Amino acid sequence: MYYIGIDIGGTKCAASLGSVENDAPTLISKTQIPTDRAPYDMLTALMDEAEKLLTSASLAWEDIASIGISCGGPLDSKRGVILSPPNLPTWDHIEAVDYIKSRTGRPTALQNDANACAVAEWKFGAGRGHDSMIFLTFGTGFGAGLILDGKLYSGHRDNAGEVGHVRLAEDGPVGYYKAGSVEGFCSGGGIAQLGRRAIEAELANGNTPKLLEAAGSMEAVNAKLIAELAREGDPLCLSVYNECADRLGMALSMLMDIVDPEVIVIGSIFARSEDLLRTRMQAVIDREALMPCPVVAAGLGEKIGDYAALSVAYACVK
Repeated sequence: MYYIGIDIGGTKCAASLGSVENDAPTLISKTQIPTDRAPYDMLTALMDEAEKLLTSASLAWEDIASIGISCGGPLDSKRGVILSPPNLPTWDHIEAVDYIKSRTGRPTALQNDANACAVAEWKFGAGRGHDSMIFLTFGTGFGAGLILDGKLYSGHRDNAGEVGHVRLAEDGPVGYYKAGSVEGFCSGGGIAQLGRRAIEAELANGNTPKLLEAAGSMEAVNAKLIAELAREGDPLCLSVYNECADRLGMALSMLMDIVDPEVIVIGSIFARSEDLLRTRMQAVIDREALMPCPVVAAGLGEKIGDYAALSVAYACVK
């Protein structure tokens, strides 16, 4: 069975062609184009790119089982409508599913990117074989996709799983428009903010920390650099990841107590920096959670974005 995946992002979009055999996915081909056109013009361009992929593989639309669209929210997955995501400000009430179905005649489904990644990990990755699973993005932002009793749970308005908005502290780095939120402590931007706060404290004491010297400026401080220096034993950078790990453990403990999943799967920064986060995160979970569950890195690793939209297509006809 062949599937088309459409990934819509703020700076670039992608069309991919994939197949699934014996529940194992294969990415056959993929193309990316900049998000530089009006919404429906962009969808037309993506369909043009998808047709090129089909032609290269000697396929036609009739060979495609379904099409999946992954896009940042807010959106209405039931109606297939994109509703002005922050990174796509002109995409207001864009009827993406109907538009693509009218062009291709194939079954089409739309999901927000966190849910799409959750489906990918559930069907093909670390969540495979589980009926209840939480997937956490932990990248630019911190969102969740919920698989409950063998089904994707999106909520009344497709907002289920927005755990990044939950406040963990009265003050702290800002994420999801809220100081002290889960996303503030547990995201790439949040880790960078923690690093800058730590630098400011050191400067106030008359010290110039290694992190500032390595970055060259406060603006250049980022999660990747902080991780590199933490692995070299820099105390300031270790303290940043320790705080992130502690807050992550608190957030996961709450999710375990509320949802009672079989497993929690985390992607992006956690997958890349598990060595800096695991020990303290697990200590908090063991102390706080009523019934702890396993926490694992995303099985699809850096390929999860490639498989997310294809997984939405796959789930559309399963």
